[in-house]
Amino acid sequence: MKRNLHAGRQLGSGLSLNILTDDELQEIHYGTLEVLNETGVFVEDDEALDRFEQGGAIVDRETRNVKIPPHMVEDAIRSAPPKVILHGRDPKHDIVLENTRIHFTNFSEGVMVNDPFTGENREPVKQDLVNSAKVIDYLPEIDFCEKALGAHDVNQDTVPLHNAEAYLTNTTKHCAFGPGNGKFLNKIIEMGQAIAGGAKAFAKRPLVSFTTCPVSPLTLISDCCEIIMEAAKNNVVCNILSMAMAGGTSPVTLAGTLVNHNAEVLSGITLAQLTRKGTPVIYGSSTTAMDLKLASASVGTPECAVISGAVARLARYYALPSYVAGG
Repeated sequence: MKRNLHAGRQLGSGLSLNILTDDELQEIHYGTLEVLNETGVFVEDDEALDRFEQGGAIVDRETRNVKIPPHMVEDAIRSAPPKVILHGRDPKHDIVLENTRIHFTNFSEGVMVNDPFTGENREPVKQDLVNSAKVIDYLPEIDFCEKALGAHDVNQDTVPLHNAEAYLTNTTKHCAFGPGNGKFLNKIIEMGQAIAGGAKAFAKRPLVSFTTCPVSPLTLISDCCEIIMEAAKNNVVCNILSMAMAGGTSPVTLAGTLVNHNAEVLSGITLAQLTRKGTPVIYGSSTTAMDLKLASASVGTPECAVISGAVARLARYYALPSYVAGG
């Protein structure tokens, strides 16, 4: 099992970058609780509405607005495990996510590929997923495996299943997928069970985890709700990842975007814990700033770096494992 080095700790030697002070973190937390309690989130899925209502939230069935009181949010944060283990097909690739410990993965999803044999720039096909999985499996710097590409040569109605099959059968590392919806999530779990040697073996060492994204601002669409709830029912890790864009789908200020981002992720974590208390989650971020000239997401920018550092700090504040994208 791999336990990589820590980052961001205040040590007697070396350098650290701490974006937010403890007081600033507390202010963002209080602001987030106010947004969730007073403004609420839009929840598209009926089962999710039921779970929020049964947990004590104020649910307007006509508008699908859910106002989540602070005690529900804080109970959910406390019940989410502070440590998550991502199991590999080979146990030597098991990794521990906790506190400030840093691991690395590839990002998804590339929409074009440079053919390694012809040099052609083209849309990716399923064989490209197979090839990329083998490369990721070989590289010691990459600790677990996300699908780097999506297959464009298969039925797009079932493409998450093709993507999962290509990766699960070609890497010995842990795999993380965006399954598309709850039905496909359960099908991918069945694949994992077949590889692990049965449902009991998989339950002991889940080889896959899942990622889902709220829609900014403050919206949990049906597919997102399904993935959160089905992951919780199966007790597999779910990475709840906001992709807010400062100046576009969230406030232009850092503090405003962090409150919006935090509200989306914490509403998803609350739904997960209402579904199964103690279910493992990851506090996720691909939040950045919008390029106001191009109306597109900016990555590899100072703004992205500051936001990424801030959301990682927020996850530490909540004692939750985090996933931070962008570079």
